[in-house]
Amino acid sequence: MMPQMLSREKLLAWIDQVSFAVVEMNLYLDTHPEDEDALAFFREKVELRKEALKQYAEQYGPLTIDTANDRMSRSFEWVMQPWPWEVNRKGGC
Repeated sequence: MMPQMLSREKLLAWIDQVSFAVVEMNLYLDTHPEDEDALAFFREKVELRKEALKQYAEQYGPLTIDTANDRMSRSFEWVMQPWPWEVNRKGGC
């Protein structure tokens, strides 16, 4: 379950965590396609990632093209915001 009302830094960290789980499970499922528990875990993490990306896009602007919503933007003002790697966070880029 995704934590609610996170700061920008914590939301980015959460997205990193669930994204890591999605990628790792994708790799695992490449070699273990019959593992139903792994598939269920993968699907759960994919949904959590989608929710987190949607929440981030609503609060701070899109991180990925599939969370961009041109109706929400005003002449692409989101490009004026700090990029995700520009956010000061411990252990960040």
